[in-house]
Amino acid sequence: MDRTSADEADPRDTLPERDFQGQGDQQSSGVPARGELEGETLPPTGGPGLRHWQEATISRPGLDERGNIFFAAVEMTRMPMVLTDPNLPDNPIVFANRAFQDLTGYAEAEIIGRNCRFLQGAQTDREKVSELREGIAQGHAVSVELLNYKRDGTPFWNGVYLAPVHDDSGRLIYFFASQLDVTRRRTSEQAFRQAQKMESIGQLTAGLAHDFNNLLLVAAGNLEILRARLNDRNLQRYADRMGQALERGARLTKQLLAFARKTHLDPRPVNLTALVNDFGDMLESTVGNRVELQFNLRRRLPSTLVDPVHLEMALLNVVINARDAMPSGGAMTISTSVMPSEDGASETGFLVLGVTDEGSGMPAHIRERATEPFFTTKGVGKGTGLGLAMVQGFVQQSRGRLEIESEEGRGTTIRMLFPAAPSQVEAIAPSARPRQTEAQKARSGETILIVDDSEDVLTLAMEHLGILGYRILSARSADEALDLLDHPENQSIDLLFTDILMPGSVNGIVLAEQVRRRVPGVAVLFTTGYNEDLVAEAPRTASMDVLGKPYLRAELTDRVRAALDQRSVPVVARPPREDRGPRHEA
Repeated sequence: MDRTSADEADPRDTLPERDFQGQGDQQSSGVPARGELEGETLPPTGGPGLRHWQEATISRPGLDERGNIFFAAVEMTRMPMVLTDPNLPDNPIVFANRAFQDLTGYAEAEIIGRNCRFLQGAQTDREKVSELREGIAQGHAVSVELLNYKRDGTPFWNGVYLAPVHDDSGRLIYFFASQLDVTRRRTSEQAFRQAQKMESIGQLTAGLAHDFNNLLLVAAGNLEILRARLNDRNLQRYADRMGQALERGARLTKQLLAFARKTHLDPRPVNLTALVNDFGDMLESTVGNRVELQFNLRRRLPSTLVDPVHLEMALLNVVINARDAMPSGGAMTISTSVMPSEDGASETGFLVLGVTDEGSGMPAHIRERATEPFFTTKGVGKGTGLGLAMVQGFVQQSRGRLEIESEEGRGTTIRMLFPAAPSQVEAIAPSARPRQTEAQKARSGETILIVDDSEDVLTLAMEHLGILGYRILSARSADEALDLLDHPENQSIDLLFTDILMPGSVNGIVLAEQVRRRVPGVAVLFTTGYNEDLVAEAPRTASMDVLGKPYLRAELTDRVRAALDQRSVPVVARPPREDRGPRHEA
């Protein structure tokens, strides 16, 4: 046989039907696994075994000989092992090695003579127990993973590998079972699956929210125009109701985008204690008279880089959930503190904003789903199920993490952890934007190039700005906009107002860079239904801003005027950005 054919030979073909070890009365034998799996449990060898025995026959079935090297090996191994005797009532354990005692926390005297079911508990999967019982009843090898409980009540995932042992006459005399604590792997797999699910839901909701924002923008913008022309009070009342519904829709999309970590954030150094103090009146009015609101705030707290407006919204959502968990009243504590870094290298690793309530708490299966979008335990019409989902999305987008500590009947503590800002970062004053009661008219000759792939959104923006006297150029794509600038009469534009995400190879960011090469000093105002990474990384100047959809006419005209007025302002230095952190946590 040549080398090629030898390499391609199935190794199972070289295995005997039965593997013999020893001779005479010292002999034992077994049936090799030959790559067959006894169940869905992953073998500790990393894959289907070939040579380990799925069934054994021994010539000396007693358990009294404990002076040889093989018994020492059984006691020295870290793999928990037991033998049960199916010929005794209830198939009790007749031997358990020291590793099994370490795994379960039980002493030998508490193990011997008991059926293995003493490790089971309330959350043990009964179907897996049935698989074990079926294997024992039929006398064949089986492997399962099931939730067991240690002596102190701690649950752990137990990988059990069970096989029969016979004597020379073929009589079943023992079942041998090795165990393996697979809790860490199961937890990691569950966290990975949850992260994948949340990422998929996040991508879906972000896309839906982006498209929905365009629809809201068109509806709200046309409603504004309609309101200005309505003289009938009854019709005005209907228009007001439409406006309220549109506002609720806009809030819903903001929550969806926050969950999906697609919100446009404006991070700046924030002192958590100062923010809570400034926001205290709003929080007290929110919780009502039945809840006693307490504060435990640390003084001289370092700053963290977060968006203060979105942080207030996140805190308000957590407070509302805590209030609703105490319908009969109780105490709620809002706290700020410092959590040192895990490696101890920095005293201010994370800054913590926590909310603790005395409500009913959450059982484990509810706690695991608390941050899923649209999951709620509140009654119909009392919650969207987006509150904590939005909070987690915002915290993760801010390079922090959310912790939930809750037990049924013992209340809940929710902590938002944010990394401390670098010591060299100083507070950044917000850009001054003029607040106008009336939109300012265009100055003589000011030209705006509007670019958006949505015909309805484009038409609305043209109408809002055209009314104020701006000269308007419009395009449905970046390529069309650049073609317009090829004409000499269109090269004197003052502002580019463009959507960021558009079909084709050129998005709004790239378009702005190309327009600025052709028209130096042109102001840029982006608009978007959500914040992509490329927005955060784009070069920013005082005359380059982002307006989120949906926007009102007053917001649009204010931002346009502010961008035009600040074309001569130099580039604003942004705080240094360190590692942006993970997109999600396990």
